[in-house]
Amino acid sequence: MKSIQGRLSLGLVAVLVVVGLCVAQLTLWLFEAGLQRYLESGLRKESENLLVALVRGPNGLQLDERRISSAYQRPFSGYYFRIDFEQGTWRSRSLWDLNMPKPAKAGLDDGHELGPEGQHLLAFRGDYRRLGQDISISVAQDYSPVREGFRRMQQVGLGIGLVALVLVLVLQRITVTRSLRPLERARLQIAQLQQGKRSQLDAEVPSELQPLVDQINHLLAHTEDSLRRSRNALGNLGHALKTPLAVLLSLAASERLQGLPEVRTQLREQLEQIQQRLARELNRARLAGDALPGAQFDCDAELPGLMSTLGMIHGEGLLLARDVPPGLLLPWDREDLLELLGNLLDNACKWADSEVRLGIAPTTEGYQLWVDDDGPGIPEGQRLQVLERGSRLDEQVDGHGLGLGIVRDIVEAWGGRIALLESTLGGLRVSIVLPRKHH
Repeated sequence: MKSIQGRLSLGLVAVLVVVGLCVAQLTLWLFEAGLQRYLESGLRKESENLLVALVRGPNGLQLDERRISSAYQRPFSGYYFRIDFEQGTWRSRSLWDLNMPKPAKAGLDDGHELGPEGQHLLAFRGDYRRLGQDISISVAQDYSPVREGFRRMQQVGLGIGLVALVLVLVLQRITVTRSLRPLERARLQIAQLQQGKRSQLDAEVPSELQPLVDQINHLLAHTEDSLRRSRNALGNLGHALKTPLAVLLSLAASERLQGLPEVRTQLREQLEQIQQRLARELNRARLAGDALPGAQFDCDAELPGLMSTLGMIHGEGLLLARDVPPGLLLPWDREDLLELLGNLLDNACKWADSEVRLGIAPTTEGYQLWVDDDGPGIPEGQRLQVLERGSRLDEQVDGHGLGLGIVRDIVEAWGGRIALLESTLGGLRVSIVLPRKHH
């Protein structure tokens, strides 16, 4: 969400800066163009007044100075003119000893500077015919104060624009944060869903998110129902096949086949392999669906009952201890973890002399589980054989085979690792590392 807010803020800043500069520049240009058109009308009137001030004198054309403004008499007053006709050129006294260039064409022109102070002139040239002569009258005024005013206006406008930009960004940040808050809530709820802390998303969301949340909740409910029905079907299949297999095993051991010892041995071996393979494949199929939505294992709630049950099965003389942080929740299905820990502890209890210890601890990469016993252990050279993929029960060390095979399948289904080590109690340590679920 922070990256989305950052991209929105950056995009808004870019858009506002570009649009603001374009609008400000266009506004100033239009304003200046309008002002020049206004000043042009004044300059046109001045040129017409000068045209009227041209009268016929004894020696031809002459300028009646009584009809012109006194501003043309003061040096560098900011108001200037030049009159070009056949006999020569007349210039206003305000030009002093400087020359004002004649505009290249009739109309408005703002490309000249004049005087030591660098006055920027806005000039107007009008071409007329008076008293039988072609006359060109150029009138100019100092445009520098207007330009300076525009420059100050740009600076003030830039400052106001920056303040407005900061204000807009703050308001935009607040608006975007509030608008994205429901999405952030939904993201946190999905993370809680994957951690097993909830089974559905909250339905109270803005109307824009309502269809999405409804579809996700519908999919979760459908997935949970499908997994539940699949597990029930697998359980029913397992129960349905257990009885016929048990009957066949009892027949293989009955006296009817005493005369055929080889047949009875082969039949029993094949039926046991079928039973073990069926149990393993059913267990793998059940694990393939992973945990139901919202599933998790509460160590404080589940471990005491499991340890108590194993204690009753294996006798009171066996010490069952656990080293588990209080309040620890494991993000996996309760039934799967009960089967995993049940097989590990049951296997350890069968071989332990007097003590079995369970440990669970969170790590940087996930969780570590280990079970120690003080039994005879397994020789180092045979440990890999016990966990070898596809190894048969009769090839494994007695008592450590089927249970560890089921444990291995569960650990592999969760992407974990299992190792057989030497226990600090003197027997075997079964160590398991499980990765965290990715959110």
